[in-house]
Amino acid sequence: MAEYNNFQTNKPHRIGYALSGGFIKGFAHLGVMQALLEHDIKPDIISGVSAGSLAGVFYADGYEPYQAVEKFNGYKFMDLTSWALTINGFFKLDDFKDFLNTNLKHKRLEDMEIPLVITATDLDHGKSVQFRKGNIAELVAASCCMPVMFAPVNIDGINYVDGGVLKNLPVSTIRKECEKVIAINVSPLIAGKYKMNIVNIALRSYHFMFRANTFPDRENSDLLIEPYGLKGYSNRELEKAEEIFKQGYAVGNEVLNKFIQEKGTIWKTKEIK
Repeated sequence: MAEYNNFQTNKPHRIGYALSGGFIKGFAHLGVMQALLEHDIKPDIISGVSAGSLAGVFYADGYEPYQAVEKFNGYKFMDLTSWALTINGFFKLDDFKDFLNTNLKHKRLEDMEIPLVITATDLDHGKSVQFRKGNIAELVAASCCMPVMFAPVNIDGINYVDGGVLKNLPVSTIRKECEKVIAINVSPLIAGKYKMNIVNIALRSYHFMFRANTFPDRENSDLLIEPYGLKGYSNRELEKAEEIFKQGYAVGNEVLNKFIQEKGTIWKTKEIK
């Protein structure tokens, strides 16, 4: 066991992963997780929101990260969605849920090989909800349900949307039960160039608000990895999944190797609990 991985704890879990939202950029999660796995840094529990819940569910189901990416080979965005034809959203996620049911070995969250916590937003009551049991396909769809783009996912009479609306980096969800939490944030707050028109101003403001809620959780992690080089990808470019995975893998290795070489450890020297 590597020196940085050689520690004891009295908490239920040694290492947890907290995986942010980020839509198509979520495939970078799998790349970073592949790098972590190759450094013998494995999670005892995973906390995922939106795209992070999708990446996490395949890992928790027993797949290596690169195998999860292979599941999406040959698919395009419209293969996993369909027009909603309602006033609730442009697309619905029934095909996405069918994809998950077909490709996952487990159907219930409580049966996963690694414990997984999925965060979604209760649209009816305005609160963040963490699920530890229930139908996997429904819960992942709810967590990934970006408002307006997708019609809300109804579970037991309650409408749910993207978990990132209120908590886009779910470190706090597992903080107290883990000795170390690794946060992977594929949606860092970047103020790039934009067009000065009403649509772009609205979208830019929305993304800033969406990502700003990650600040406390970023600080509360023991290792933060934020893959760069992902800004140019459209949310509908599912065919670029492998390319995005490789970028996450490269950044993951870069960060880990730098910390190990310079500090001899990957962890913050002063932990914030």
